[in-house]
Formats: sequence, C-alpha cells, structure tokens
Amino acid sequence: MARLLLVDDDREFLDVLALSLREDGHDVEIARDGREAERAVLASPPALVICDVNLPGVDGFTLVKRWRGRGLALPILLLTSRDSEIDEALGLELGADDYVSKPVRLRVLSARVGALLRRAERRGGSATPSSSHEAAADPPLITVGPSSVDLGRLELRHRGTVVPTTLSEIRLLEALLLRPGIVQSRSRLLEHVRGDDGGVDDRLIDTYVRRLRRKLEAIDPAFDSIETVTGAGYRWRAP
Repeated sequence: MARLLLVDDDREFLDVLALSLREDGHDVEIARDGREAERAVLASPPALVICDVNLPGVDGFTLVKRWRGRGLALPILLLTSRDSEIDEALGLELGADDYVSKPVRLRVLSARVGALLRRAERRGGSATPSSSHEAAADPPLITVGPSSVDLGRLELRHRGTVVPTTLSEIRLLEALLLRPGIVQSRSRLLEHVRGDDGGVDDRLIDTYVRRLRRKLEAIDPAFDSIETVTGAGYRWRAP
C-alpha cells in the first residue's frame, strides 16, 4: 500500500478518484488547492502525487517546478482537462513524470499509478532530496566518462555536480549509459522509461532528451554526449 496525495479543486471528482485508488489498496490524502498541496508535500512527502494542472492559487505546473527545484524526486502525475499536447509537453519539461487527460478513465489512471510506483520502488523509492537518502548497501552506480547515475539515490552527477532529475530522466539515462555507443529507438527507450504499454506517442522521448540536454548544458556548455541518430533514435556517445 502506498500513500498518495490527490490534488484537485473538484470535490465530486476527488471523491470518485479517491475511492477508486483506495479500492486499489492505496492510502489517499486529499488537497483541494495548490497551497494546501505544497504544504502537505513539504511536511511529509507521499509516495506519489496526482495533481490537476488547473488549480486555484498555485497551479499544477508551478507546483511541479517548485518541488523539483527543491530536489524532491517523488513521482508526479499531472491531470489535464484540455487534452493539449502543449500542456503535456510543458508539464514534462518542468519535471512531471506522466500525465493523464480528463475525463479520466479509472483503469488507465490505476495502471499509470502502478507503473510509477513500481519504477520508484525499483530505484529505491526516495521522495526526498538525495542528500537525505540512507542506503543499507552501496547503491548501483553507472559511470560513463564525466557522467554517472546513482540508481540507489536517483542522482545524476556530471563533472562532479549533482543535476536535479526526475524518475523518468533517471530511467532514460540508465538505458543510455548502460549501452554507450549503441543506438536505441524511441520506442525501446520509452518502454524502459515507462515500464508499461500505455499507448503514449514515442516522441515523448524527445521531450525527455531535450530537458536532459538543457540541464546538462547549463553545467557544461560543451555537453554533446546524447546524440540524435536521424531516423533511428538516440545513443550516448562512447567516450
């Protein structure tokens, strides 16, 4: 059973969604606006946040940006009522791990929640910043050139500097770093990142790659290790 935070200002929708998630065996907490959600996460980070984009006070995009800015690695699933690719791309650019469009299909949401929780569990499941993680054993570490990913701490380092990342970005980096020099298709990378068959366009990988490049270039303007192979996919340039 996982503790989830469900954030939406529609009381009727909240009741239906909370009931469905509780029937799945989860402990569900509710926040009805952005400020309430922000306080709840900072006081005691849940295993996963399900957050509507359109919230009074502080919107879902702003919450994602603030939580990621604080180094919180908890999975975040956004709900969007406009079914807009712009909304979805912006949320993912800011650091959300997944999205579901309204009207929500409960089975789809349940599958997405389960997939995010499994990914978090496989990678240590830490929702707090990596500096507070306490591991019982040495975490698995993947290093290629000046870049390394600590799968226990959900932490990326480049040239000794910690780079804030989401679970999805860590999964993408894991796939690329484990096979440096090998071209991997978007669909293969998406399967590794998401761990389910949710029917999402594999161009979603482009968003993840673009976001990662921007973060790494902010530290190292000469960064060019993630290589686009036209018509094929991506690869991590072998050192």
